[in-house]
Amino acid sequence: MRVEIWSDIACPWCYVGKARFEKALEAFPHRDQVEVVHRSFELDPGRAKGDVQPVIKMLTKKYGMSEAQAQAGEENLGTQAAAEGLEYQTRGRDHGNTFDMHRLLHFAKERGRQDELIQILYRANFAEERSLFTEGDERLVELAVEAGLDADAVRKVLTDPTAYADDVRADEREAAQLGANGVPFFVLDRAYGVSGAQPAEVFAQALTQAWGDRSPLKLIDDGGAEACGPDGCAVPQH
Repeated sequence: MRVEIWSDIACPWCYVGKARFEKALEAFPHRDQVEVVHRSFELDPGRAKGDVQPVIKMLTKKYGMSEAQAQAGEENLGTQAAAEGLEYQTRGRDHGNTFDMHRLLHFAKERGRQDELIQILYRANFAEERSLFTEGDERLVELAVEAGLDADAVRKVLTDPTAYADDVRADEREAAQLGANGVPFFVLDRAYGVSGAQPAEVFAQALTQAWGDRSPLKLIDDGGAEACGPDGCAVPQH
């Protein structure tokens, strides 16, 4: 079974939702037969690469709330994250463009290191005091190397703005086609969708239902036609 997760590194509920999903997956009897793929979704795709601002300022401008309300929201997120065993900096974080991170995640997928990289990027953005957005490409290189990727190969991706760009855009178009207008968005075997950072119990129910509803292969013809197998190919008798 395949589970696809549309998310953004700048999305705190994606950070929390991933932990809740993984708690459900860990307890799922067929977890070794579940493939998890991370898909791209930018919350702020129009933001320029160098446009970085404090999270609180971004929230007040985007949602029209006061600084006190924005800070209260961050404190609530910190509480929710702590309940999942996650660290969360409720003050001092900043916000910026995540497109290069998504490009690197597609590169990491080719190398079999996607889950490692996305978790490290989440940690860097939400749990560490250092900015993920103001230190340039070398900060991303450092984190990618921690995920097991080659530094020179990562730099090559980052210096070519077209590398994996089409893959990111394809994921975002697909999200729109599936009706996802927010993240996290979980799709199980292209049959079930789960929106938001649901409790682990909801993910457990979704995994069980999707697994149970998988249709066995229905054969149109159960034999008679020539075919090849491990012991060779059928030889026509006439």
